[in-house]
Amino acid sequence: MNELRLLPWSTPDGKPCFLSTDENGGPLSRLADRAEAAQLDAGADLLEHATEVLTDDQTEPDDLRLLAADLTDTLRHVLRVAMSRGHRLPTPDPSVPREDEGPHLPAAAFG
Repeated sequence: MNELRLLPWSTPDGKPCFLSTDENGGPLSRLADRAEAAQLDAGADLLEHATEVLTDDQTEPDDLRLLAADLTDTLRHVLRVAMSRGHRLPTPDPSVPREDEGPHLPAAAFG
């Protein structure tokens, strides 16, 4: 199946980039995988830094604005990775029961 993969970067004017290939693990796919991993790692690092900045009583307003801009940019990257990976997940067939599904309880069972 030849699905378009949303790549973890965009064009210089901000438009999304896509990869069309049947080759799983091809060179461009591997490059995109590494870029996604780097974006997620950067997000984790920034989250740790944000926690430090937000708990520091001496943080200046300019530092908070910079942090907000960095967090916004990183969130944009992480959402792109999530969308790309979500589109590549197989769509479950609702007529086939999943083995990991337990009994279903009615909503009333939860009060």
